[in-house]
Parts: sequence; structure tokens; C-alpha cells
Amino acid sequence: MTNINIGKKELIHFVGIGGIGMSGLAQIMKTMGLNVQGSDLSKNKNTDNCKKVGIRILVGHKKKNILNATIIVRSTAIKKNNIELIEARRKKIPIYERAEMLANIVALKKNIVITGSHGKTTTTSLVAKILSLSKLDPTIINGGVIKSINSNAKFGRGEWAVLEADESDGSFLKLPINYSVITNLDKEHLDFYKSYKNLKNAFVKFIKKTPPIGKAIICLDNKDLKNILKKINKKNYLTYGFDKNSNYQILNPRYELTSSKFDLRIFGQGAKRITIKNIIINLIGEHNVLNSSAAIAVCLNLGISVNIIKKALKNFSGVERRLTKVFEKNRNEFFDDYAHHPTEIQSVLKGLRKVYKERKIISIFQPHRYSRIKNLKKEFTSSFSIADLVLLCPIYAAGEKKDKNFKPENFANLIAENSNVQVVQVKDKTDLFRFFKKNLINNEIVVGMGAGSISKWIYDLENTI
Repeated sequence: MTNINIGKKELIHFVGIGGIGMSGLAQIMKTMGLNVQGSDLSKNKNTDNCKKVGIRILVGHKKKNILNATIIVRSTAIKKNNIELIEARRKKIPIYERAEMLANIVALKKNIVITGSHGKTTTTSLVAKILSLSKLDPTIINGGVIKSINSNAKFGRGEWAVLEADESDGSFLKLPINYSVITNLDKEHLDFYKSYKNLKNAFVKFIKKTPPIGKAIICLDNKDLKNILKKINKKNYLTYGFDKNSNYQILNPRYELTSSKFDLRIFGQGAKRITIKNIIINLIGEHNVLNSSAAIAVCLNLGISVNIIKKALKNFSGVERRLTKVFEKNRNEFFDDYAHHPTEIQSVLKGLRKVYKERKIISIFQPHRYSRIKNLKKEFTSSFSIADLVLLCPIYAAGEKKDKNFKPENFANLIAENSNVQVVQVKDKTDLFRFFKKNLINNEIVVGMGAGSISKWIYDLENTI
């Protein structure tokens, strides 16, 4: 880990401060009393949260933005030919990646590092909620806005930090670890790793980083994680899941309109077994039962009481863009979710179907990145079988060049064929709104899914239908 000496007189400039991870780190550093500013192409909710704690936000990337900067922090999403990075190199201003700076900032904390292909934001939020209710006052850096603190970051005075670790660019391997959680492993970010084998090897390294005095909490339901454990020699891990061989086994799941209930059987040393009964979370879906079980396992290992854990989970108010109910109109309910990977789409639809058994489910899907669709075309086109109707939006490129070989109508036809579902293509936001004005009846469930502009479309929909 790079040792970065930061004095109070330093001016730390964040290039790409509007990203969820960058904005969270910037807020923590500002709250610590450091001098922080940042730039991005446009304002968003993340930059608004930065402004609330006194961080100067500069719109657009310009040479003059770093005129007085003494340290640069860059997002890996920012390309090397960015004008601010070019100017920083010319002026010989030290440039650090977000993960390097984060590792330096939390080096004096005891860290609970949560990663995985899916579910890490919710799991991080749940652990943070339990630690906060326990009055441990943790530092939190999350990949989504936690509703109870209306932010994705908080500087705590306690000795623990709860960190969502991004595996997309390998930066999760740079963080110091005491305890860790690995929620699952899936074919994702192959543009960076080049192969699934490389991605799996990175997770092996991550698990091995967890020290003997700590524990890695790993989901045994995930077949690839299960196989990876065969490569781990030291037994510094515990497992959770529905799998009967889990150290923390989920039993008797019950799914209701706004919550889920389950029991958790804990296998201790020898024949000793303890069962925690009637755990309630204000989240729906099997995937959230798994996320909650991971959080329970971590917190029990920290010595937090069962009563506090159960109270925290029952009072958990959720994370923005994780099956968030946006509005209800004419007995139609509208949800917003970040799902942009086949596994996430299936989990969201499965969770909705368990609750809304007979109601029509309309999925509005905005694909994210041409490369992701190309790498996982078969998986994507088979992900919507639980839905009754799919409204397919144009791809949100997220900075990628348009793929001239991608044909939206072919993609739509494959979804219809492989998921056995009706698919309607929409050209843009206006076309989407026009569809609902003409076709929405009542008693229908509508869920917008994607990592791009779809979230704003769902919120804007309320005033147009």
C-alpha cells in the first residue's frame, strides 16, 4: 500500500468526483478536515451531496481547475488523456487512484470489506446499520445512497470502517482487510479481466488477503465461490446461504409485500447448533435474505448481540435504486432498480413474483454498455422469463463507442425467443411515456432496470401518466 502523506495545507482535487465511489471518499476526506475539491462533466446527486459538506464542485474538465491543486485523485473511469490529468503530469502533481487513496485513509481503521458481483451495496448498508445501532459509529463508504443517512458516505469516530470494494478494475485488492464478505461471483467486468478465469483468480487473492485473526464470510450457494474454497488452504473463512453445509444456514424463508422473514441456523464447534428465529428485513427477495445473512454473520463475529442485529434489520430503510418503490397510481406500482446484469435482473423479477404472484409485471430494461451486452448476450436474452412484458430501451453506452454491429431489433427478438416473453422496443423517454399513456391499465407492476438514465425516466413518469 502506498503511504500518502497529506497535510492540512494540501489541496486535493478529485477528477471525476461525480462517481459514487469518488464522491464518497471525497466527503470522508472533507469531514476529516482536509481541503477537497473536484470536477466532473455535469452535476448529479453525488456532487450535490459533496456540496452539502462544503466541497467545491467544478463543472467540466479544464486546466485551470487544478491551478492550486497539490494532490490529484482520479477515478479509473477517467481516461489518461483527460486534460486535467495531462496538466497534472506536466506540473508533476502526484496522481493517485481512488483505491490507493481510500486504502491510505482507512489504514488506521479496522476494516470490514464487502465485495462480490452483486449485492455488495445492500450488504454494506446492512452491516453499517447494525454497527451504527450498536453505537460503534463506523466510517461508511458505500456504492449506493443509504436512505437513513441520505448519503453513501459517513466519517465515524469509531474504530471500524465498512467499505464496499469495487472488483471491476481490480482495486479491491488494494484495501487493508480485517473482515471481508464475498456475496457471489459472476461473469462481469470481463472487459478488464479478459477472462472469467482471471476474475476468479482475483477473488482467490482477495480471500487469501483476509488475515488469520479475521474472517472471510462467503456465500456457499454460489457454485464458483464453492469451487474457489477448494483452493484456499487456511481456514479463515465461514460460509452462509441456503446450502445445508453453510456455517450460517438460512431456513424457513417467508416473503411478504414489504418484507422477508427467515430463520438462521448457526453451526458452531462440534455438534453445537444455535438457531435465530423470525429475523425480519424490510426488503423483498431471496437475494436480500442472503445479503442479510452475510451481515448477520459478520456482526455476530464482532460480538454484537442478536437483539441489536434483529432490531437493526427490522428498521433498515433500504438503499436508493435497490427495488425502490417510486410511486403508485391507479393501483399500478412503479419500482426503480440498478439491475444491469442478467443475474441481477433475474433476482429482481424473482423477488417481485414471489410477492406479486398473479399481477402483471412489466420490465423496462435499459441495457448498459455495448461490451456487457456482447459478452453476456445469451444470459441477458434468457433473463426475462418471469416478466409478462419487456419494454426494451436503447443502450446506455456509458462512454463506449457505438457498436455498429449491434442491432436492437435482433436483441429484442432474442429476448422474446429465449425468455418466451412479449418485447416492445421504445426509441427514447418520450416514446416510453407515450406507450404507458396508451397501454397501462391498472393493477400492474412496473420496474425500471439499468445503470444509466432509466432511473430519472421512472421518476419523471409519475407526472406524465
